[in-house]
Amino acid sequence: MTQSLTAPRPLGDDFFQDPHRVYEALRTTGPAHAVRLPSGLRAWVVTRYDEAKEALTTPSLSKDYRGFSSLFRHLDLPDGQTPAELAGSFAAQMVNMDPPEHTRLRRLVRQVFSPRMVVNLRPRVEAITTELLDEMESRTEVDLLDAFAFPLPIRVICELLGIPHADADEFRRWSADVVANYGPADGTQSSINDMLAYLQHLIAEKRAHPGNDLLTDLIEARDGEDRLSEEELVAMAFLLVVAGHETTVNLIGNGMLHLMRHPEQLRALRSDLTMLPAAIEETLRFEGPVHLASIRYATEEFRLGDARIGVGEIVLVSLLAGSRDDQCYSRPDEFDITRNASGHLAFGHGVHYCVGAAMARMEGEVAFGGLLRRFPNMSLGTPQSEIRWRQSTLVRALEELPVRLR
Repeated sequence: MTQSLTAPRPLGDDFFQDPHRVYEALRTTGPAHAVRLPSGLRAWVVTRYDEAKEALTTPSLSKDYRGFSSLFRHLDLPDGQTPAELAGSFAAQMVNMDPPEHTRLRRLVRQVFSPRMVVNLRPRVEAITTELLDEMESRTEVDLLDAFAFPLPIRVICELLGIPHADADEFRRWSADVVANYGPADGTQSSINDMLAYLQHLIAEKRAHPGNDLLTDLIEARDGEDRLSEEELVAMAFLLVVAGHETTVNLIGNGMLHLMRHPEQLRALRSDLTMLPAAIEETLRFEGPVHLASIRYATEEFRLGDARIGVGEIVLVSLLAGSRDDQCYSRPDEFDITRNASGHLAFGHGVHYCVGAAMARMEGEVAFGGLLRRFPNMSLGTPQSEIRWRQSTLVRALEELPVRLR
């Protein structure tokens, strides 16, 4: 039977706590499903691996944010702001562009976000990791997110962009608001506006007083006569702070949770830390840091399985669901750091594949290794049934992660 977006399946608040159960049921009946998210947004959710890759690359779907300002029509927008103006605040971000605009921005950013930069950054990531582990040394129990997983990547990305360390907590709060859910809530736009205003001021400071940082490099980056505009610079810095921070926080938190939930896997990794890259890839496959890929909408009618997707309808690709498709991985709901987890969708696919993937992997490897070496007897500090996930359809993120260090 052909589905329609006019009669979507409602997804309740329990969806946040166990989306895998929902996705497993959906995958058995088709690759794409009409749903209504807890935010009220109606969309198609793609749950199978092959169709997810198709949706991430098809020209029938667009990411140009200016094309679906109708998404915001139901909101009480601040200061008389129009839906088109709100959509425009996202439009200059590379993640919300189609080629050729996206191609141009990615080419400029790739000049400074290079493999060499990741290699050169590793000693500083190791130093920050050591500082955080030293601070934890005298304690027997901590919230691993608050003590380690959050401060490590936010300090790294702030140092990388030349943001003062004193302002890191503010960026953590803004970023949490931004990724709270699809469909901007009251606090979301306020946090977006505050972050954009801060970054505009910081870029002006960097223009006047260039520094040895990525933001200065972005200001100076050019391809022939082409360079980033002021709006593009602000949007790029915004994206790097939010994505660069949240992705690594959740990689660390999710990975350590599942290692502690699977003590035999944890023992194997502790005894052979050369398995760290494989453990990180399995974490990315099994419980990746991004839940639903950013919004796409149909520019023409097309089909995914029995789903007839109409012009203007929103499509969300579940990176979590695609990476647990049993047509791609055997025993997909088992966490197994010895498997070949390559090909997972945690960082997307196609032209929008995450530009910071190498940096996230490097930070994860340093973080996991540091924790396992310093605290070899770390264990969960709360019953597994009490673990709670943040109510976000954009990121797959824990609310907290209590652990015993000894």
